[in-house]
Amino acid sequence: MLPVLALHFAVAIGAPWIFRRWGRGSFFALAAVPAGSLAWLAFQYPAAYSSGISETWPFIPELGVEIALRLDPLAWTMSLLILGVGALVLLYCSRYFKPGDAGLGGFGGQMLAFAGAMFGLVTADDLIALFVFWELTTVLSYLLIGYASTRLGARRSALQALVVTTAGGLAMLVGFILLGESAGTYRISTMLERAPELAAQPATAAPVAVGALLALVGALSKSALIPFHFWLPAAMAAPTPVSAYLHAAAMVKAGVYLVARFAPGLAGTDFWLPVVLGFGIATMVLGGYRALRQTDIKLILAFGTVSQLGFLVAVVGLGTPESALAGLAMVVAHALFKAALFLVVGIIDHQTGTRDLRRLSGVFRRSRALGWTAVLAAASMAGLPLFGGFVAKEAVLEAFAHAPVGGAWAGVVLAGAVAGSALTVAYSARFVWGAFARKPGVEDIPFTPITPLFVASPAVLALAGLAYGVWPAAVDAWAGPYAEQVALGAGAHDGGASAGAVPHLAVFHGLGLALALSAVSWLVGAVLFAARSAVARAQELLGPPVDAERSYRSIIGALDDAAIWVTGRTQRGSLYFYLAVILTVAAAVPFAVLVTGTVRMPGQGQMVLLDPKSPLQPVIALAVAVGALAAVRANKRFLAVLMVSITGYGIALLFALQGAPDLALTQMLVETIVLVAFILGMRRLPPQLRDRTGGRYRAVRIVVALAFGSAAVLAGLAAMAARTATPVSLGFPELAYSGGGGLNVVNVTLVDIRAWDTFGEISVLALAATGIASLIFVRVRHRDLGSVDSVETGSVGRVRGVEALSRDAAELSVARTFATVARDAWLVAGRTLAPERRSIIFEVVTRLVFHSMVIVSVYLLLAGHNFPGGGFAGGLLAGLALTVRYLAGGRFELREAASASPGAILGTGLATAALSGAVPLAFGGQVFQSAIIELWLPVFGDVKFVTSTIFDIGVYLVVVGLVVDVLRSLGARVDEQIDEDQRREAKAAAKRAEREAPLMAAPFGPGRSGAPAGPEQNGTDQR
Repeated sequence: MLPVLALHFAVAIGAPWIFRRWGRGSFFALAAVPAGSLAWLAFQYPAAYSSGISETWPFIPELGVEIALRLDPLAWTMSLLILGVGALVLLYCSRYFKPGDAGLGGFGGQMLAFAGAMFGLVTADDLIALFVFWELTTVLSYLLIGYASTRLGARRSALQALVVTTAGGLAMLVGFILLGESAGTYRISTMLERAPELAAQPATAAPVAVGALLALVGALSKSALIPFHFWLPAAMAAPTPVSAYLHAAAMVKAGVYLVARFAPGLAGTDFWLPVVLGFGIATMVLGGYRALRQTDIKLILAFGTVSQLGFLVAVVGLGTPESALAGLAMVVAHALFKAALFLVVGIIDHQTGTRDLRRLSGVFRRSRALGWTAVLAAASMAGLPLFGGFVAKEAVLEAFAHAPVGGAWAGVVLAGAVAGSALTVAYSARFVWGAFARKPGVEDIPFTPITPLFVASPAVLALAGLAYGVWPAAVDAWAGPYAEQVALGAGAHDGGASAGAVPHLAVFHGLGLALALSAVSWLVGAVLFAARSAVARAQELLGPPVDAERSYRSIIGALDDAAIWVTGRTQRGSLYFYLAVILTVAAAVPFAVLVTGTVRMPGQGQMVLLDPKSPLQPVIALAVAVGALAAVRANKRFLAVLMVSITGYGIALLFALQGAPDLALTQMLVETIVLVAFILGMRRLPPQLRDRTGGRYRAVRIVVALAFGSAAVLAGLAAMAARTATPVSLGFPELAYSGGGGLNVVNVTLVDIRAWDTFGEISVLALAATGIASLIFVRVRHRDLGSVDSVETGSVGRVRGVEALSRDAAELSVARTFATVARDAWLVAGRTLAPERRSIIFEVVTRLVFHSMVIVSVYLLLAGHNFPGGGFAGGLLAGLALTVRYLAGGRFELREAASASPGAILGTGLATAALSGAVPLAFGGQVFQSAIIELWLPVFGDVKFVTSTIFDIGVYLVVVGLVVDVLRSLGARVDEQIDEDQRREAKAAAKRAEREAPLMAAPFGPGRSGAPAGPEQNGTDQR
């Protein structure tokens, strides 16, 4: 099963590339994937129907999370529909879309990935794995519904479906956790075996009942039952292949499958039957009623789908052998006729340009093959004899007649089922009449002829529904074993009272209650269709009984209003306010815990304020304090940042004195990089640091600062005194050497023992870099600066607008004398800088130290496993080397030093780290498991290589990419903005000078003293 999943997702990832080469014909290649998987599924039939096929791979053993897949009769039948209908829909897409339609690669990949996610959902035997696949279908359905991203309706419908199904999915996750913890296992098959016993025990009865209820909330939201039914008709904004697959055969069946899977074990809980029967029957009647008032033939099918889904949930939720057989039989029938009808609607819309039944006329005469396909599928939907819908509906009515409910519930359920069936007959006739009949007073609509391949998929599905009705033995062979499993499970828990002979599907069961109820539904449905005009007038008069979509919009609007209210009172644009709130909360929480809780504090003799063996410690501490106070009192931004950096460097020295060279080295490098980033960013800010919060606000700031500092100190003391167990870190040195193959405990911990934490941290670094770049590069993030050879010498950063005869003008004149030199430049792009921006000494020093810094950074990377260093420290040093190149030579020098885009470097680093974690799985290991390789190499001799070094290389690249992104954003891009501003100001000054020149020259005459200096005289550069 895992290879089937991998094949679907792998081809889905490569789909855009396939479409670029083969165009619309790529849908044939994509259809071959589920078709081939369907052939594989057929060969698994004997094993799946004997004892089932199980596959398990540990994922997070400590949490009991594993990838567990199981193929049993229920999963096999659902997989048959998912793969079979999926192949036909993808085949249909090859003619539904036009050759030049945009986004087909992404669409095809998403459809194939959705098929894989649905296959994983129905075969998952672990609650967490099922939830993961469940949410994958939610995300993919959002993308597919919103395929026409330029249409507001499509985007709104996609978002609505995402919000509703995600909310239900989150409730379902809570239910899964309650069920898994109550059962002591997250394995679905084991949990269902224990569920009846757990429901009977007082200690676990309530969690199991609530967990089952929350799981039903997820199922109801996914299958569009009341009160979540409104999202499905709105999702008809999606292309028709999406509606045929997701909203007829696959996605909406996920909720039905979940109910069918859980019903045998959880149907006896307190809330189960009232929910599935009450909401199921109500949805069936409401959906059918709403279908009769639609004029869009696609919406007729949409509301009909809502009605049928309520019908399905009600029957499979009963949890009896009869309902299990009938429910699964109805699932098969519904997938066949509803997918076929949606595909027919797509053809009509494609060939006529409309789905409005008031405009459609004479379509049957134009395409009899399409018309008969629709008639066959609609007859099955109406439950007429000799069709699959009839066979399944008869079984459903029999199951309802023998439902384990008493009193008024039994009558309500049967009456609701008959009413819903009558409405189904009525809207089935309305669909065929509206789509194909000739209507008085309406001209026949133009209909472009269709190719046989276009109608092949719906025709195959419709004929399969007819074959099902004539010969139901095949479906009985698929669904019967599932019903037998339900019977055996029920009998095992009630002493055999529920065990018995499981009924079978048949073309005709004889005269009985089910046939009589079917006849009533046919008759009432025919009357409703014949009186469709009167029914329409009555519906217009009464209006919709429930407008859930309006309620949804009201809720979303209320949330928006609340968000605006909260945002207006919290997001004031005041940095002082933000910091005050953050620091107040950060101080109040620890103080509250210290005051109200039983927190241990260090006793006398347990605290050492100063280390007597380190006389430099008080000196450094004093320097840190002085730096902090100076930062507070600084009146310039640069001075404040410099004083803050002194505190950081002082902390690094304290780390070094306490025997933590790795921390000291990293702190030193980080402080340097942060200092550079601050300085680069402050170039666009005023140099003066004005205090806008004087008076009483200053007192508040002092109180908040003192409170936060005190809370931090007390929290640290309490944390150190609260330890009662032996620290796990005591075993790290031995574990680092024996398991990680290194002597540097800090580095081995980062890249091996706690590699998951580090991987999360570098992911955050990549996100931070992306965020910074997005803020700076609002429109275009990566823009090629062009070749250095095309840049004029001394043109970058040129000072403009200096007044003539000033001291600055004289200094510029001297500096520009040395604009060019005969010999080669010290840096590749140093010549591009304006002479007044260049420092020859700095360029020489950069030329001397750059390569050495890079080599040392690589040394720190490779030696970090046994000595101070590592990928993080090495990446920071390499970033500093690039920073030096940028500061010495400008943005073009940075481009020459780091020609790759920051995004590519970050992506390569993340991919390298992820690959180092995934490769061990191929060799039977665990994620991020390290291997120690010892070998002999010429010249080098004995070499010990640990594979976690590859992970460290990924960390190195991510850090380098982050620094390059910061330099590009806060450095090069800001440089360009400054140059543009100066150039704009120079042009404005030149225009002002031109306008003022005639006025000033008039009293003196041409050439006389007193005339204003020209542009070159006043130092304004006109280039």
